[in-house]
Amino acid sequence: MKTKPDLRLSTLINISFGFFGVQIAYALQSANISRIFATLGADPHNLSYFWILPPLMGMVVQPLVGYFSDKTWTRMGRRIPYLLVGAAVAVLVMCMLPNAGSFGLTVAAAMTFGLISLMFLDTSINMAMQPFKMMVGDMVNEKQKAKAYSIQSFLCNAGSLVGYIFPILFTWIGIKNIAPAGEVPDSVKWSFYIGAAILIGCVIYTIAKVKEYTPAQMAEFREATKEEDKKIAAATGKSTGNYALKVFMQVGIVQFFCWAAFMYMWTYTNGTIADTVWHSTDTASEGYQAAGNWVGVLFAVQAIGSVLWALVLPMFKNIKVAYALSLVIGGIGFVMVPYCTNQYLLFVPYFLIGFAWAAMLAMPFTLVTNALEGNPRMGTYLGLFNCTICIPQIVAAALGGVTLKALNSVQGNMLILAGVLLGVGALCVFLISEKRKAAAKA
Repeated sequence: MKTKPDLRLSTLINISFGFFGVQIAYALQSANISRIFATLGADPHNLSYFWILPPLMGMVVQPLVGYFSDKTWTRMGRRIPYLLVGAAVAVLVMCMLPNAGSFGLTVAAAMTFGLISLMFLDTSINMAMQPFKMMVGDMVNEKQKAKAYSIQSFLCNAGSLVGYIFPILFTWIGIKNIAPAGEVPDSVKWSFYIGAAILIGCVIYTIAKVKEYTPAQMAEFREATKEEDKKIAAATGKSTGNYALKVFMQVGIVQFFCWAAFMYMWTYTNGTIADTVWHSTDTASEGYQAAGNWVGVLFAVQAIGSVLWALVLPMFKNIKVAYALSLVIGGIGFVMVPYCTNQYLLFVPYFLIGFAWAAMLAMPFTLVTNALEGNPRMGTYLGLFNCTICIPQIVAAALGGVTLKALNSVQGNMLILAGVLLGVGALCVFLISEKRKAAAKA
């Protein structure tokens, strides 16, 4: 019975290479959405509400992409057609969103235009992002999955690094970082334009280099997995059928606390450091926009921490220890942020936060895809698993304004709360069953 072969390192990299470009787009969105809408005139207490739309669209789009791509077989492949369409739409919208305040619209109209653009941007990013996770699940065997997702995490964070530093880089080379009230600076606009160009180039590279398995090959791999499960059941007297659902739910609990924490980081970092470092709350001021650029630098430092930690994670023998330790270190970083009043000292907490981010990108999908090995509806399940990412963000965003008021309207307190949430997530890691073979030990 044929099983999935070990893949060369170059193949593992090619499968996820396009993720580098997609993550540039995601990083630009993450680092600049609060800045863009605050510049357009949004109240800080309402900023979190603008963040409801991205995860809401992800919760709708990614299960659909998974469901339909499970049933799609074309000359281009199974997942790749969805990747190509998502990337193409993302490129178009990335050229529109930063111009929301440049068309002479009223504040309300500009925000509406921005929201619609954000909706399409996040829809397309989700459509382009999900196929990469699914291709690893489809093409990589259990032995190599941790390595494959760590490579994906590495490329993801490398893309984030590029996207985060674009605004300050373009400011350094002379592109304006301030604009009339209600307009987004040119440094941000050009960041989105160049990011769009890199995105489509990276996706085209993956499409050219990766050939997905045929339906006949996938059927052979599923049969091999079924035979293995029968042997486990015969040896233990227990079925492995419920194991995937069990892992799905256990990892989902951890995901809830992790993604709620990062939602608050994306929403409130700009306001926090503008207040604590630049002592400015006027969104049209040079200080506030300088803080906005520095957010990109800090998120780039986070990405560096993630890249380096992603190289360390495969060295851990116990995946749960690696996962929990990463979240604890990231939680400590969050708690430190409001107490760092020097812009360079902020490098320390954001570097530590990167450890948690690296684990969040690699560990959950390793655990879940191993549990789903051999399932013909891998894409559908991974699409549904994305809800464990989207729901906590929606809940956190919906409660953001109320929570901010309860914490004395101090945005830095929201980052302390994020640290606490990561700590709770770390404790929940130990509820997870580690791998499908654990059924044989029961």
